[in-house]
Amino acid sequence: MPSIFAYQSSEVDWCEINFLHSELVAEFYNTFSNVTFFIFGPLMMFLMHPYTQKRSPYIHSVWILFMVTGLFSMYFHMTLSFLGQLLDEIAILWLLASGYSIWMPRCYFPALLGENRFQFACLVIITTVISTFLSFLQPTINAYALNSIAIHILYLMIREYKKTSNEELRHIIHVSVVLWAVALASWIGDQFLCSFWQRINFFYLHSIWHVLISITFPYIVVAMALLDASYEMPGQTLKVHYWPRDTWPVGLPYVEVRSDGKNC
Repeated sequence: MPSIFAYQSSEVDWCEINFLHSELVAEFYNTFSNVTFFIFGPLMMFLMHPYTQKRSPYIHSVWILFMVTGLFSMYFHMTLSFLGQLLDEIAILWLLASGYSIWMPRCYFPALLGENRFQFACLVIITTVISTFLSFLQPTINAYALNSIAIHILYLMIREYKKTSNEELRHIIHVSVVLWAVALASWIGDQFLCSFWQRINFFYLHSIWHVLISITFPYIVVAMALLDASYEMPGQTLKVHYWPRDTWPVGLPYVEVRSDGKNC
């Protein structure tokens, strides 16, 4: 049995041809496409800092985990090691768990918890710890389980999309769903149609997935922040802005906190 640190000790192998550009990097494009996590993570932490100060300092942990996810994904695709696979998937699991704990609207909490966010966060953390240990037993199904969690988030966003009249929120949700769908199509295409892509010498779908999902995540965070504001930030509204400029057709979304101007 090969060491968990050994190159290609993982059962997962993506469509890109291994060691084509370097003897040290198994999947060159899948490795370095993760650089977007290190660009968008610090940038979003900076842009969302005023909101984080008013909402919760734990939001910084989301962006730290976002960058850790990019780091572990880079390590996994560089080595295709079993350890790299586990670290990659566990980082994603904890990233999603942190988002659940902070932004899940109280109306979706389990009935037995009422609307107690602390108890909900404890439940999420306990579940995540258990899932982390279980991931060592069936590591090959982790990616599908993680995408199932993403589908649940998508379901909640679609429900809120149908309920809200907030045009900013509707736009953010619409863009998030489209980006996520295109990203997921890239992931599925690389996983299940590899022979076709190899015949036409196009091995980049999984690296495209990395770039798209790193762009999608900030949109989802902003959407969840807008949903969350009515529960957690009474008397204040959130205004969506885009970096580098609001007037540009494409940008990275973030929120500005504004007072409603109402007296207590």
